Amino acid sequence: MVEHLIQAAYFVTALLFILGLKRMSRPHTARSGIVWAGAAMGIAVLVTLLSPGLHNFGLMIAAIVVGGALAWISGRKVPMTAMPQMVAIYNGMGGGAAGAIAAVELLRGQIESTGLIALAVIGGLIGAIAFSGSMVAFAKLQGLISERPMVFPLQQVVNFIVLGASVVLGVMLLTTSDNVTFIAAFFVATLLFGILMTLPIGGADMPVVISLYNALTGMAVAFEGFALGNAAMIVAGTVVGAAGTLLTQLMARAMNRPLSNVLFSGFGQESAAAAGEVKGSMKAIEIDDAAIMMGYANKVIIVPGYGMAMAQAQHKVYELMKQLEERGVTVKFAIHPVAGRMPGHMNVLLAEAGVPYEKLFDLEEINAEFQTAGVSIVIGANDVVNPAAKTSPGSPIFGMPILDVEASENVLVIKRGKGKGFAGIENELFYRDNTRMVYGDAQGVVNDLVQALKKL
Repeated sequence: MVEHLIQAAYFVTALLFILGLKRMSRPHTARSGIVWAGAAMGIAVLVTLLSPGLHNFGLMIAAIVVGGALAWISGRKVPMTAMPQMVAIYNGMGGGAAGAIAAVELLRGQIESTGLIALAVIGGLIGAIAFSGSMVAFAKLQGLISERPMVFPLQQVVNFIVLGASVVLGVMLLTTSDNVTFIAAFFVATLLFGILMTLPIGGADMPVVISLYNALTGMAVAFEGFALGNAAMIVAGTVVGAAGTLLTQLMARAMNRPLSNVLFSGFGQESAAAAGEVKGSMKAIEIDDAAIMMGYANKVIIVPGYGMAMAQAQHKVYELMKQLEERGVTVKFAIHPVAGRMPGHMNVLLAEAGVPYEKLFDLEEINAEFQTAGVSIVIGANDVVNPAAKTSPGSPIFGMPILDVEASENVLVIKRGKGKGFAGIENELFYRDNTRMVYGDAQGVVNDLVQALKKL
């Protein structure tokens, strides 16, 4: 009777997971989708505690209480601008949990068939890679280590050797699955590979990396679900793995780069070839002149980027939008798929500031409108608006779909200084005749623009 109840609850859990993910695909229903998925997880945990043969309830409940409390506190305290690293570390924890499950089951030596042992090993390998790789991604995003690619001679050869050692050890575990030495060596090798795989990836590729590790975590959970015969883990892991895989492909396509290039190219290393020379000069503009240019425009398109997130300027951007609309100016936001440090980063920040979803447009929807824009204002974006992606075959970003900001009548660029983007190249947009630079911290500059508009 209890077993039937558990399986019925797992069926409900799986249904809620799928429906929750479906609702997360739309901004207006995303919040309820998260609640539904969270409820599903809660049901799965509670019902699992009813499983026959379980013991150490005190430790399990203590872990749930401690983990839940830490998640609640961090969820409330972490600012929206730090969401990418929070997502990265949560991805990693999911992969780490899957890896830990694999380690425990292998050490117990109670998995009967070779096929199930293989599934546990595969899940452990993928989960460990997702864990250590996500920790490196978190450290890069948090500024604990440099966001720039970290490379060394023969790096890919070393990576291949470490991965090969992980696979060999995993195969050996099929016949000696309870050998503590082999299990420890296997997880050391897989954890090391996750670190080595992520170190050469630059900050500009973090949206793709976060999506990839999300997919890997889901796959690891699904494999462990098969090994344990747990339907809830199978469905939840498969859904997350499939969604993460699709999102990873979309992110890579948005950069016009294969996933192998993202993982193994060391994209973002500045070189003489990449830096190049751009004719002309950057032309600065005063705040009052920039405000006049925007205040009397028919349409203003705002292009947010990571600089806006770093400066926590999203609330000031909302104020800028309101001031322009009060003057009868049409305001729209252009969102590049890989703007920021995680998928949907800009959407989340602007929504948190109160910008209506209807004003956010993706690349395909907004690109044709730049030709009719009186002013486009770029706030902390760089490579995603660089015309070199269309005009310079030798550029590392050549072929990447970009926002056609240069087609606007006037372009204003808010930027801290004259540095290059993560691709390590000069931005041709900044040197165009219709572009003017406004130097300074994004929050301060946008605030000054709002005050100047009020005086018009």
